Amino acid sequence: MPTIEAYEEFALTVELTVQQLLQAHNYNSVGNLIRFHEEFKNSKETNLTDFMQAYHPPITPEHHTCVGLGLALLNRLTSLDHRFPGLAARLFIVSCEEAVDDIASYVTEEPDPSTVEKEHVLVALKLDIAGRKGILLLDPGYHIARVITVMEDEYYPHTGWFMQSKEDDRRKDYNYTFSANRQYVIWRVRERKGDAPETMYHSVVYVARPFLSPVDVTERRNLVYNFRSLLSRNTKGHLTAGIFFPLRANEPGQFTIFYEDNTSKNKVKMNFSDFKGNTNVLDESHQQIIEECNRLLGFRRGELNRMLHHLANILSDRDFVSEVLTINKNINEMAEDN
Repeated sequence: MPTIEAYEEFALTVELTVQQLLQAHNYNSVGNLIRFHEEFKNSKETNLTDFMQAYHPPITPEHHTCVGLGLALLNRLTSLDHRFPGLAARLFIVSCEEAVDDIASYVTEEPDPSTVEKEHVLVALKLDIAGRKGILLLDPGYHIARVITVMEDEYYPHTGWFMQSKEDDRRKDYNYTFSANRQYVIWRVRERKGDAPETMYHSVVYVARPFLSPVDVTERRNLVYNFRSLLSRNTKGHLTAGIFFPLRANEPGQFTIFYEDNTSKNKVKMNFSDFKGNTNVLDESHQQIIEECNRLLGFRRGELNRMLHHLANILSDRDFVSEVLTINKNINEMAEDN
């Protein structure tokens, strides 16, 4: 970019594209769990670890996690190449290691495939603004509805700290800066909740080279997370509706369902056990919440209800859930020194 003004115009166009994507696609780590369980049960394999290693996770518009969202964003941004020649060839996916404890040692070397999770991905573009170097980052997987500009000198248009989310008494702020060797971007998260002490944790984005295995590594790792969510976002990245829940070893457990309208926030917990079998045990208010959430997620009538019944059956499959949690635990232990 020859001038900061030229970059500002470009960034506004890119930001609009990100916001349109956030509204158009749900974040969905529930759908890939359902499909993973279904294909495992239909296979001849009895060991989930062996099945997972040979499984090729499909990427579909209805089941986007950070990987699908990143790839979809790349596709949308390439359409801007006629306005910004060369853009399509210069965009790339980068990998992220979340919650890194020892930042200093992690960023001194290139990633070691035997000890990293690479559980998240972003879209990146290296920048040269009138001779000043930096990188543009886009993160639809974390619902970030803006361009993140990271400049080596940390002067404008460097983004700096910004508030990513605020709900009731809980607030999260993000900040991104280069490591000393410029191979990484350190992503700082500052969290405040009520009167509790402020907490800070760090993730690390490897920006020196493109990440060539987002589906084979990151999407595959996502299959065995112990926390699941299905979320609708508006153009500002604000969550408007969805469900989320942890996987529990010995019981189907509960899920939280929520939606927001123009006048109120609606959020309740429901038991997966209420969705076992064909008997309807829900009261009218819970049925209305499911129907409204279904609408805001952009689903066909009754689709969320069918999904919840399917999930209730999956989470009652004790052997499958136990294997998922064991694999997740093994991966966490493998990467615990990061």
